[in-house]
Amino acid sequence: MAYLPVLVFFLAALTHGTPKEYSQQGEGALLDSLKQQVGLLTNETKNYSPQVQPPGTNRRIPQSIIIGVRKGGTRALLEMLDIHPEIVVATTEVHFFDWDENYAKGFEWYKNLMPFSYENQITVEKTPGYFTSSLSPERIHEMNSSIKLLLILRDPTERVISDYTQVYYNRLENHKPVQVIEEIVIRNGVLNTKYKAIQRSLYDVHMENWLKYFSLDQIHIVNGDTLIRDPLPELQKVEKFLNLRPRIMSSNFYFNQTKGFYCIRSDGRERCLHESKGRPHPMVNSTVLEQLQAYFKDHNQNFYRMVNRSFDWH
Repeated sequence: MAYLPVLVFFLAALTHGTPKEYSQQGEGALLDSLKQQVGLLTNETKNYSPQVQPPGTNRRIPQSIIIGVRKGGTRALLEMLDIHPEIVVATTEVHFFDWDENYAKGFEWYKNLMPFSYENQITVEKTPGYFTSSLSPERIHEMNSSIKLLLILRDPTERVISDYTQVYYNRLENHKPVQVIEEIVIRNGVLNTKYKAIQRSLYDVHMENWLKYFSLDQIHIVNGDTLIRDPLPELQKVEKFLNLRPRIMSSNFYFNQTKGFYCIRSDGRERCLHESKGRPHPMVNSTVLEQLQAYFKDHNQNFYRMVNRSFDWH
């Protein structure tokens, strides 16, 4: 009831000179509208402002983290998991475990960046940079050695091209010079294996570091290529991994012909990923593609052995 004086104040203010469409609602409807805005009409935390603490909730350290990989589909995975009523998500990438300046601020600082949640809800954070960070596995293990980790991966060559595409458009938007991908990937006639986008696609190298601190059954790998084509089966596997009741359904998705990928239908709303997602990739020289695929082949095979699972990667 601490919110009642605030509501009365707003009600009084709005009924004097209120727009016609509000005045036609009547006092009761207007009060309900105000309650909805401050999150008093429902017990669901997702309907509250992030700054308003719903009764019976607290900010909690994540019980699950999407650790990567960059340009693997982490945003799509997070948005789709947010459909589930027993999941609450941190909407921004926190970079707590991979940035020293943030890690130095301590776990309390980290917790205060999490959304409010009820006891029966799982808090999920995602920062794609964790997977390729040498420090993140040990730091996350120190916080919670039994945490459940989500890792979404896609074809390493496609991931390199997607990585390049993001940087390319970012540079264009900031009026900075750009290079075609072939000029970056190939240096002096050979593959530029020091290129960060290539380094990020060496899944076996990074996975080896994670398996020093976590058992394989604590890391669920989401097939990013499949998630784009057919989201539901991959999300059902995540629900099972997190010991959640199956609540995500096929009706929560619809294919957007214009964008060329699935969008989300939830809580009476429809939404698609930001326009920066799903940008068209440039045409890449076939010889360069073959060089990338050849370079990743042994790394991919090694990764398959590490995780006891294979993927349809070139």
